[in-house]
Amino acid sequence: MLRQQDVGHRIVVRRIVGIREGRTLFSDALGELVELSETHITLSTDAGPLRVPVAEVHRAKRVPPARRPTAAAVVALELAADEAWPAPVRGRLGDWRLRWADGWTGRANSALPVGDPDRPLPAALDAVQRWYAERGGPALVNTPLPLAAPVGAELDARGWTSRPPVLVQTVPLRTLTTPPAAAALPAAASPPAAASADPPPVTLADGPADDWLAIAAGRKGGLPDAARQVLTGTPRVRFAELREDGRLLAVGRGTVTGGRWLGVSLLETVPQARRRGLAAAVVRALAGWGAAEGATHAFLQVEQSNTGAVALYRGLGFTTHHTYLTRVAPAA
Repeated sequence: MLRQQDVGHRIVVRRIVGIREGRTLFSDALGELVELSETHITLSTDAGPLRVPVAEVHRAKRVPPARRPTAAAVVALELAADEAWPAPVRGRLGDWRLRWADGWTGRANSALPVGDPDRPLPAALDAVQRWYAERGGPALVNTPLPLAAPVGAELDARGWTSRPPVLVQTVPLRTLTTPPAAAALPAAASPPAAASADPPPVTLADGPADDWLAIAAGRKGGLPDAARQVLTGTPRVRFAELREDGRLLAVGRGTVTGGRWLGVSLLETVPQARRRGLAAAVVRALAGWGAAEGATHAFLQVEQSNTGAVALYRGLGFTTHHTYLTRVAPAA
């Protein structure tokens, strides 16, 4: 059976799906193990997330990895993502990044354990907890998998919990700047036939308008001063606006960091304007700007459980580069 050390690795699970004529029926699933609890196994598969009750598992084991990015590629992308979402208060623990933004978003308030912390792992995690305690916040650690699997195993031993798995997805910019035929998009990502007209043009601004910030605040539960620093603190950043008759219908944020990466974040369409292809139009406008700035690939981060967004991004050509878990220290 599986152990916590297998989290972040490719596994195969044979599960019991029923009984027919006295014979047990099985089904196999292949994917990356993203969570292992006493009651469930959660995999990231090509078809999406799969949560299997332990009671249904007949056999499960680690298998050789499919072709995946190198550790160096994961580190480079994680550092580009860190640069694209810059916490106003920052510290270092060897190569590890410590980030604080008054509690606004997990990404800006967590340690990023890539590289050498310049001390034994238990001492490094003790130092992380002290750093966040000094700022009055909970200690969080983002663990890219399987790169940070040893960190995750130590956190398991300390009783840290996990937030939902996040997919870090990428796509070559040439894919985004050459729009696919609508028929090639999955149903969840395609606009209905009645809304086949071209969307209004997208405007890219150097800074966020008040109504842009209002949409972001609604999605993220407010915008403290630290949040504005996160949003605007990257030198190369654009704020996408799609308006119709003066009313803001869709927004997005784009950054260029790490030399070649366009980061897409805070993509949102107001509820009454969804399923018109507006989000895709925003992404493509940001892609055009990113390409002009020298970027060659785009990345974004999306919770695996957000099936609607994952379907949209799949239709645009995004695939999963790696996953991460945000780990949360137990209450003192």
